[in-house]
Amino acid sequence: MAYEKFELELPLKCGVTLPAFLTYKTLGDPKNPAVMIPTCYTGRIANTMTAFIGDDDAVSPKKYFVIVVGLLGGSESSSPSNQPAPFDGPKFPKTIYEDNIHAQFKLMKHLGVEKLFCYMGYSMGGQQAYHFATLYPDHVDKIIPLASSAQTSGFNWNFLEGVKSTMKASSDFLANTYTEPVMIGTTAFGRVYSNWALSYEWFKTKAWEAAGYKSSEEYLLADWEKRLNTWDARDLLQMAVTWQEGDIAIYHDNDYAKALGAIKAEALVMPSRTDQYFRWEESVEEVKYLKKGTLAIIETVWGHIAGGGAGTPADNVWINEKITEFFSK
Repeated sequence: MAYEKFELELPLKCGVTLPAFLTYKTLGDPKNPAVMIPTCYTGRIANTMTAFIGDDDAVSPKKYFVIVVGLLGGSESSSPSNQPAPFDGPKFPKTIYEDNIHAQFKLMKHLGVEKLFCYMGYSMGGQQAYHFATLYPDHVDKIIPLASSAQTSGFNWNFLEGVKSTMKASSDFLANTYTEPVMIGTTAFGRVYSNWALSYEWFKTKAWEAAGYKSSEEYLLADWEKRLNTWDARDLLQMAVTWQEGDIAIYHDNDYAKALGAIKAEALVMPSRTDQYFRWEESVEEVKYLKKGTLAIIETVWGHIAGGGAGTPADNVWINEKITEFFSK
């Protein structure tokens, strides 16, 4: 499917002005309330939040103007793998959530949207929701962070450092001088990452069987190794750095509680009970400080990925119901 492209000169936090582009798609009538949904880590526009976007789902294009936008570094918007010289490949500059949010705000204005009805996102998308509500508090009514957090914890940061190291140590990464796909590195990266994205309970209950696989090995090969092989190594590392630096406290004197308390938007915070790196306990703390925060914990064995719609059909029905209820308030 062909997507739209929004080109802009983007001053980055690192000091570089990037001739950037955002790749996006829209669904529904622009006159309807707007819902922005960004992609997440290893998420592409085509598979972003599709369990919750549809005529019979919570985010119905019949009711809402839906904007799905690619993350910088995420292979569809400006990224190491697709940016023209002089910022191509290893020369692509560092990007953080703030850069994404400023670019997305410009896209929103370009589309004629003055204020979002909701900014909704999973994982890195949820972190972007917190950042949007922090940087543009008067331009969004509601936010829904799913399996996410307002601040990347030290534990989360170190998990990412581990998978980054796996990639960098692979023989075909060639100290970031590679010119051919990094197949050894992305295969190892996918296998290491998978254990964190799922849960102990997932393996104990043999949840792969309900997903139609004969063994955990068959599932991991198809859904993690082969899927990660389609990604450029630099893009994966680029997004990981953005994720590691996620922290809305930096805009409020490094005061986490103050930053959350300054958010004006209503928030539906939806962690997964078995998420290993965006811990549900963090979400409990966040809701304590949000002025208008509601906590809804996803009870699932599908770990982190349940928040993006990759859990069970029952998980997705429950999430859809909660979002619908939140939208109707």
